[in-house]
Amino acid sequence: MRRWIICWCVPLLLPCGDARSENQPNFLWITAEDMSPTLGCYGDPQAKTPHLDAFAKGAIQFGNAFAAAPVCSPSRSCLITGVLPGSLGTHQMRSAFPIPETVHGFPFYLRKAGYFCTNNVKTDYNTESAHRLVEESWDVSSQDAHWRNPARKPGQPFFAVFNDMRTHQSRSMTWPYQVFQERVQSEITSDQVHEPDQMKVPPYYPDTPLLRREVARYYDCVSAMDQQVGRILAELEADGLAEDTIVFFYSDHGSGMPRHKRLLYDTGMKVPLLVKFPKKYQPLALALPGSMDDRLVQFDDFGPTVLHLAGIGLPQGFTGRPFLGPGSEPPRKYVYGTRDRVDEAFDTARSLRDERFLYIRNYLPHLSYSQASVYCDVGEIQAEITRVHRETPESLSSSARSYANASRSWEEFYDCLADPLNEHNLIGSIRSAEQEAALERMRRDFAAERKKVGDLGALPESHMWDWIRKERSCMREIADGKTKHSPDLDAVWAAADLVGLSTPETFGPLLDSQNPAVRYWGIIGLRNAGAISPEWLSRVAERLHDPSSDVRLEAASWLGSFEIYREDSVAALVTALEDPDWWVALRACRGIEQLGKNASTAVGAVRSVYERNVHLPGDGAMFLAFSSSAFLKEMGEPIRPWDFSKEPAAGKP
Repeated sequence: MRRWIICWCVPLLLPCGDARSENQPNFLWITAEDMSPTLGCYGDPQAKTPHLDAFAKGAIQFGNAFAAAPVCSPSRSCLITGVLPGSLGTHQMRSAFPIPETVHGFPFYLRKAGYFCTNNVKTDYNTESAHRLVEESWDVSSQDAHWRNPARKPGQPFFAVFNDMRTHQSRSMTWPYQVFQERVQSEITSDQVHEPDQMKVPPYYPDTPLLRREVARYYDCVSAMDQQVGRILAELEADGLAEDTIVFFYSDHGSGMPRHKRLLYDTGMKVPLLVKFPKKYQPLALALPGSMDDRLVQFDDFGPTVLHLAGIGLPQGFTGRPFLGPGSEPPRKYVYGTRDRVDEAFDTARSLRDERFLYIRNYLPHLSYSQASVYCDVGEIQAEITRVHRETPESLSSSARSYANASRSWEEFYDCLADPLNEHNLIGSIRSAEQEAALERMRRDFAAERKKVGDLGALPESHMWDWIRKERSCMREIADGKTKHSPDLDAVWAAADLVGLSTPETFGPLLDSQNPAVRYWGIIGLRNAGAISPEWLSRVAERLHDPSSDVRLEAASWLGSFEIYREDSVAALVTALEDPDWWVALRACRGIEQLGKNASTAVGAVRSVYERNVHLPGDGAMFLAFSSSAFLKEMGEPIRPWDFSKEPAAGKP
């Protein structure tokens, strides 16, 4: 791709600092949910997106824009704060960890500079501090929020966000097909409807009639979203504001389809990003309208870029940097991605991406990329992928089998130029000299980038809560040594880095560490090293009574597979189901769910968890209900069928 840069010989229009100016541009963000760059302007021949294709002709089109995480709430915490989720402790989906009081939503600074800021409507900022972020960031945050709000003063510059749900995973794969037809497909004209028999199915899916229908369904959702973008842009034109407004269009992460959302592949992390500058602000663009820019940009860059374009001095604390406007930062070398617990499915994985290569480190490689998750599994497409893999695995491509397998590689490396769908893991393959050099570089730089970010992700969820309660502060400040005590984060990451590449003997000393997070990674390391001799299992069994819930539950979740330790392991998991902290109870319930019939004696206890939580509000209750219902269903127990077709509240799911 070519990058066009223009040196404009004109004065900068905007002021420095917080001074008000009538020359300050308006900003409009239009955000789609769960959508990869499946637009005509990005070269997708199956897309029917006339409004965005027309918009792109006058916009800068970014070819390497990435989310911070392949799921919504961690990425949205990054968008509002300009700080990567692993740095803030917002990397676990809907975990509600507090963040420092000094971290503000970036519209806070726009409002101080005189902007009228509106959000329609999603927040989902993934922190206990979400209410504060909403209050300080938005003049109006509601389903009616609009720059047209009468509270906006005549001529007052605005920053307006519109979030469209039409491409959300609920619409593209989770709702029953008839509900999708009634609520989404009905919004588009017959010529915009995609015919299933004409669809090209990605090679990591089985090519069946149902898969073709579901791929067509996703593209119909994109067409419906495109119409809404056209409506918002028409309103901007009708109000005479188009020539005063810089417009961003992007999505919150890759599409909600299987092997996209929740995964660190480009299908889950790469997003479309179009930024259009009206003529009067074209000097700020530094690029020609309609050009393609292949610089790496990530979500923590978006807020700082808006502030920079508004002429507002950047406060300290952002992990991102401006990528537009005179004096913007040099291009990134890498973007850094995080994948952690999503709903009831636990995980820890990290990625490093440059303009060509993708490096992924999986810290729980014994878990499938397609591990059970109620919200995904209720969709017919996921059930079809599972069925074909079970019945005729030989009919699937290697990438399809890799996605559906029970485990995955601890390390992955992809040449995204040659392999844009990340199908061919080059670890263990013959690599060119250029690929080999890139792999060694990215292995080396991965730890440095993680250190620079201050990634908290090696600390298990309940371990983080223990620190927060003990130090009465947020995890970022604790890790930075701003309280009396702090964790040895380097030691914990060093233990995690051993997973997948060491022998059992390496992990033995970790089991005796004074640091519970190190002991936790010792258990996981032994499991992935195949330490199933009686001597090693006996060592792990000693940890069934560990004072750390993470350690004893991780030990129980593994040892329950062995008959000799099954009774004690299931007993430990059942006891933890009653823990008042839902994240502890969820880890126990998930362990039972994954043991399946090996944990059959837990049916009564899990039934109690299900009945207690299935009708309760709140994320913790929902995740416990998800996990408990999945186990009960496998055991042949009656449960209430899940129906996600009722319109979710703002920010859910």
